[in-house]
Amino acid sequence: MANTASSSSSSSPHCTIFKVIKTPTCILILLLCIASYFLAAYHQGAPLITTATTAALSFSLSASAPCNHLTAESSKIFSRCSVNFSEYTPCEDPHRSLGYTRDRMIYRERHCPEKPLKCRIPAPHGYRNPFPWPASRDRAWFANVPHRELTVEKAVQNWIRSDGERFVFPGGGTTFPNGADVYIEDIGKLINLKDGSIRTALDTGCGVASWGAYLLSRNILTLSIAPRDTHEAQVQFALERGVPALIGILASKRLPFPARAFDMSHCSRCLIPWAKHDGIFLNEVDRVLRPGGYWILSGPPINWKKYWEGWKRSKKDLNQEQTEIEELAKSLCWNKLVEKDDIAIWQKPKNHLDCKVNRNLTQNRSFCNAQDDPDNAWYTEMKTCLSPVPEVSNKKETAGGVVDNWPKRLKSTPPRIYKGTIEGVTSETYSKNYELWKKRVSYYKTVNKLLGTGRYRNLLDMNAYLGGFAAALIDDPVWVMNVVPVQAKVNTLGAIYERGLIGIYHDWCEATSTYPRTYDLIHADSVFSLYNNRCELEDILLEMDRILRPEGCVIIRDDVDILVKVKRIINGLEWDSIIVDHEDGHLEREKLLFVVKKYWTAPPTSDNTN
Repeated sequence: MANTASSSSSSSPHCTIFKVIKTPTCILILLLCIASYFLAAYHQGAPLITTATTAALSFSLSASAPCNHLTAESSKIFSRCSVNFSEYTPCEDPHRSLGYTRDRMIYRERHCPEKPLKCRIPAPHGYRNPFPWPASRDRAWFANVPHRELTVEKAVQNWIRSDGERFVFPGGGTTFPNGADVYIEDIGKLINLKDGSIRTALDTGCGVASWGAYLLSRNILTLSIAPRDTHEAQVQFALERGVPALIGILASKRLPFPARAFDMSHCSRCLIPWAKHDGIFLNEVDRVLRPGGYWILSGPPINWKKYWEGWKRSKKDLNQEQTEIEELAKSLCWNKLVEKDDIAIWQKPKNHLDCKVNRNLTQNRSFCNAQDDPDNAWYTEMKTCLSPVPEVSNKKETAGGVVDNWPKRLKSTPPRIYKGTIEGVTSETYSKNYELWKKRVSYYKTVNKLLGTGRYRNLLDMNAYLGGFAAALIDDPVWVMNVVPVQAKVNTLGAIYERGLIGIYHDWCEATSTYPRTYDLIHADSVFSLYNNRCELEDILLEMDRILRPEGCVIIRDDVDILVKVKRIINGLEWDSIIVDHEDGHLEREKLLFVVKKYWTAPPTSDNTN
């Protein structure tokens, strides 16, 4: 692939984010450094300069930020990719995936290129900042996702409509053409969606994620997944709407979530062959479902007696499919709670005591061995054995511990911590971490004054630890994808889910399973120290550039020597950046690097060569 630069200057509605401070002579630089030194002695890191922007974005420069940090030169300039790459998803490339087997949809799983792309992904010409939440739930700019295929293919199902330069999302779905709100109300008549016991949900085969979008108003945080489409860009639409979503598929590898993560899982005509392959896909849902959690199925084969002619399938075929699903659920020890109209709901048991005693229910599904850690989920093969849950002493006890109802769940100590299953993390550690991140986020907001105003919606925390960054932002109109790197010293992702937050495992030496321009803000705490000498830091930064929106923000906190190295690289990315002091003052070696990606797009005509 040859990298061809394509350029476009920012149009008047877009801002230059912050003005880079430049001085004409070395003498002036020296004088500024001396002034900064003396001011630092008095102000202990209080803001000295606030830079202006044409869109009221304001960054405060710490008084004691060393001057050499501000003048580090780039070692190289990264060219702009051609417009052909505007929707490039490296590890789910639809062209390269054709070389893999279609058996069990393996070709749609992650398959990363041997060599990462060394150019910067352009936004489509005419790209605009998304509508702020909650308006974004119902509309998006056509220029941002220039695909009208779904407006035709799903017209009668009320998924999405084209309205001039906008897309409109009426909230419909294949199985709920009357709207997600009505459909969710129907579910709410069967299980309790209001008491806070259900907080985290997984939507498999999500479409444009209307189910998850409308659950947000009920304080239920849904992670919606669907495979990378060749043209329909369903996950991309979800992200433009400001709804948590991820490119993902049930095929041969475990989903990148810990065991016992979700309170509820959902499939509305998601076309997953649940009863095939010895039930391995539903087995994976069981792994990530919390004890006592719910699985909801609507669409074929549910209510087949009413719809079989419209589905163009025989009664015998549909009856057999439902029978196989019923038997499969029994082999997982699930209890079918209800089937009413188009909705069927099963519940996972609170523990496996009865499941182990009544072997006749699970005679075809043995338990996985003790060496098979159910939390391992990075390129880990799915299995048909039943993932065990933690041992209990009586039938009424919930395996792994009871999580509090939302919103109390956010602040209370997660069971994995108070039970001592995360090495080195105690209830005291957890409590201190929560207070620490409230302090840190408060400081962030004095530097980037747009944080918390609604300007940013989709956030990414690249090294989340206990989810403190996300927890501190819980009252802001944002959602945070918490990432626990596979190289982290301890696996804390299960505790993050027990707090009522969402996240994934990831290796930052590879690209993420998402579209370009997913996130408005990226937070990276000690990420570059963790990956220094593991892989090329420039590749991590190029990936951050790919998934960051134009005019999006990055906050990097790390050792000062690492930050100088990082800043030298990002000077070649067309990012505006500034290093400021730690919230505890200039004597701390850890510093913060605030970055804004400049606005630029592909040219108006795709006259570039690839």
